[in-house]
Amino acid sequence: MFFIIGIFIAIFLSLLLLIKKNKSQADRILVIWLIFISINQVLRYFGVSEYIYEYPHLLGVELALPILHGVLLYFYVVEITGSPIRNNGIVLLHLTPTIIVTLLTIPFYQLTGEEKIFVYQNEGKGFEWYVIIQSSVIAISGIAYSIWSLIIIKRHQKKIKDRFSNTDKKELEWLKYLSIGNGSIFLISVFFSNDVIYTAVVILVLFIGFFGINQLNVFYSPINPEEIEDDILFKNKKENKEVITPSKTSTGKYEKSGLNEEMASNIYSNLNRLVNENAIYKNEELTLVELSRQLKVHPNHLSQVINEMEGKNFYNYVNSLRINEFIKLASLPENKKYTMISLAYDCGFSTKSTFNKHFKLVTGKTPTEFFKAL
Repeated sequence: MFFIIGIFIAIFLSLLLLIKKNKSQADRILVIWLIFISINQVLRYFGVSEYIYEYPHLLGVELALPILHGVLLYFYVVEITGSPIRNNGIVLLHLTPTIIVTLLTIPFYQLTGEEKIFVYQNEGKGFEWYVIIQSSVIAISGIAYSIWSLIIIKRHQKKIKDRFSNTDKKELEWLKYLSIGNGSIFLISVFFSNDVIYTAVVILVLFIGFFGINQLNVFYSPINPEEIEDDILFKNKKENKEVITPSKTSTGKYEKSGLNEEMASNIYSNLNRLVNENAIYKNEELTLVELSRQLKVHPNHLSQVINEMEGKNFYNYVNSLRINEFIKLASLPENKKYTMISLAYDCGFSTKSTFNKHFKLVTGKTPTEFFKAL
């Protein structure tokens, strides 16, 4: 029954994505992955129930499919984090282990139906060499791609903190857990029976289903900040707006970026003026690109100035400004009638958890502890 539930959920999610309008490339990769999971689970169910022995030509079809799980997870991660693979040669390279294992299966495919059934019922007798190769490739590939995906997600989480002031819907925590779960399945495949492995796959499908239904961003790629940056710079040139460009006399810590001390100082002064006059941090969706457009500077230069002058990335810098503004507002007697969280929202925070995290990061205390100590 548990197998059947997993199969139907995988098929349902596949259909959900297939009928979706304006599918992204990440959507297409995910639907391919879910289809392969569905096929693999159906064939496994037929194998467990021994129904597949009535159709022996289907035996062996599923042998190379598990290798694709790690590969498709990796393809999905690089696509949704904004670093897609566009070189067909590289894609083919990633698919090489699956192709090799499939080719090695040809001698088995050439057997008669009765011979195939005999091999399956006797734990791969006569094909022990293939079982070792296949199981090794599946385990190594699955674990390696899951770890690789986790590394990419970690880099993505660091990167967005240099560009976004609100990362609540962009950190892809669900995808990190999905990668860990996927890797765990291949890890337990080394020690446990197929029943345990395929039960774990069902749980993985349920996990995808839960987040797919309740977290809409599961099926959407975040905007690529590089594309936004190029678009803004193009608009500035088209409208003949002044854009601060790299200096040929850059030295020291700014040498690689093209900045110099005078340019960095001017950018920092203009940044402080904009912060004080316009309280731009109150925009909960403020981005580095948007702020650089207002200051008419290159986003990379602004990011470097904030890092050097404030000792913080863009994310922590903006949220520390929000905390300082919150403390200022919450300290006013006329604001005592408002709840802390409502004041936090007014300062640019979008969630209570983010507010609490940054308040403790800036003050070392919770909001309640801080105001009790005043």
